[in-house]
Amino acid sequence: MAKYEIKINEETCIGCGTCVALCSEHFELKGDKAVVIKNEVDSLDCISDTIESCPVQAITSEEK
Repeated sequence: MAKYEIKINEETCIGCGTCVALCSEHFELKGDKAVVIKNEVDSLDCISDTIESCPVQAITSEEK
């Protein structure tokens, strides 16, 4: 089974909260930036939608 590493570019992130709204089990807001709760995941379930919906394209995934 593939594993994926999820990253948020902190310099690009504007803290809009879209990722939290779409996938709160993997993202949360800390201050004015989003953070990944769990960096390594087994599936991109709601994460794919979050990556596509980020208005500044700050979220990426990489297969490990």
